[in-house]
Amino acid sequence: MKKSLLVLAALGAFAGAASAQSSVTLFGIVDVNARYTKNGDLKVKSLSTDGLNSSRLGFRGVEDLGGGLKAGFWLETSFGADSGSGGTTSGNSTNSTNRFWHRRSTVSLLGNFGEIRAGRELTATYTGFADYDVMGTNGVGDVGHFNNPTTVGATLVDTATRADNMVSYYTPALGGLYARASVAAGEGTTGKKHIAGRIGYAAGPLDVSGSYGTTEANATEDKYKKGNIGASYDFGVVKVLGFVSQAKFLDAKQNVIDVGVSVPVGPSTFRVGYVRVDAKGTIGATNIDANDANQFAIGYQYDLSKRTALYSTYAQIKNKGAAAFTVATPPAAVAGQKSQGFEAGIRHSF
Repeated sequence: MKKSLLVLAALGAFAGAASAQSSVTLFGIVDVNARYTKNGDLKVKSLSTDGLNSSRLGFRGVEDLGGGLKAGFWLETSFGADSGSGGTTSGNSTNSTNRFWHRRSTVSLLGNFGEIRAGRELTATYTGFADYDVMGTNGVGDVGHFNNPTTVGATLVDTATRADNMVSYYTPALGGLYARASVAAGEGTTGKKHIAGRIGYAAGPLDVSGSYGTTEANATEDKYKKGNIGASYDFGVVKVLGFVSQAKFLDAKQNVIDVGVSVPVGPSTFRVGYVRVDAKGTIGATNIDANDANQFAIGYQYDLSKRTALYSTYAQIKNKGAAAFTVATPPAAVAGQKSQGFEAGIRHSF
């Protein structure tokens, strides 16, 4: 009897130790706003979502395997908080059709060597500019409005934001240096075979990085190419950030310059951003040199707590030539016309 009790006690202690070595976290964001959008002469008033952050729901966990080795997973989906719809493509949740965990679904091994991560997640060429956008790549002031391969004729590319079937290696902390290399399998589908990398330095108030990637964009395996150089510096009273980016496919290219400042004042944060878009070359027989645009955005955030914030943003895009960028849709885009929008909302994270 005593032996049985000892065995049960030992098993209970072992189970307790095993469970203490792993953890699972439920997390999410709910973001809803009232929005007014005007594209050309078309106007829409709406209750929308994802003005400050993309609404999402996710699970992540880590298991300690011992010897400095850990296993991890991350499952994350998005939803339209304004309507309760699942699998929304608003915000920066692109190429999400027929995927449930379309924001991220990865499994990882972590150790002193860094991290090996497999599955679906953001690409290095996306984070290489998004990390330096003062508006946070969300809402009417999102610089992601200009991250569309179709503007240079690469209509089949499916890796502008995230990539499926990707394996990435992340270096450990190396005195401020960091790097990532990624390969995504095309699996016989045009627009999905992707190779990219990013290298940077982050220490104290400074963060600077460069990233570059290619995607096979058509049946003849011509490459869609994207490169970025970005930097930010936090002076305390003001943070300055920005990037330069180029997307290229065949004879067309698009250059983007983004600069912004963020000023914290107590629980408030003021943001101002400017984006310049310059198109060059041809798509087939069509010259796109005139298809330029400028975006100006100003935003305000008031933190009610660490998890809850009120916000408002105004943004305006001036399109030239046949450019048809919008701060939001609906209404439909109008080529060569101004697009502007205002939103005010609340964001809660958990």
